[in-house]
Amino acid sequence: MSKTLILTGVLIIVFFLADAIGLGYLLHQQKWVILSFFVAYSFLFNRIIELGFKEKRKNFIPFYLATVALRLILSIIFIGIELYRGLEQQELFVANFFVLYLFYTIFEIWNLNSNLRQNSEK
Repeated sequence: MSKTLILTGVLIIVFFLADAIGLGYLLHQQKWVILSFFVAYSFLFNRIIELGFKEKRKNFIPFYLATVALRLILSIIFIGIELYRGLEQQELFVANFFVLYLFYTIFEIWNLNSNLRQNSEK
């Protein structure tokens, strides 16, 4: 979880820098809400993965696949609720969400892969 918090800290700095150098128009006003969603989901993801490791190692794959399905379902619900509320610049919101979705997904897979590699060497 600490690596995810570091990633989030880097993204916060990037958001502030984008505003400072005049690239704030590329970010939706709800960028903090989107980032909060991914931090909350990452916390949930880590807890579910820890359960998969704690019980039995053979249960890890079903737990991981459950988190992937949960991420997709929660993301669709989140986007649906936000769009239903009548946001301005809906395309920018969806684009920002999709970029952060891919960013967090790639980071979590990379982080998980490095952890699995360490565990397989034991």
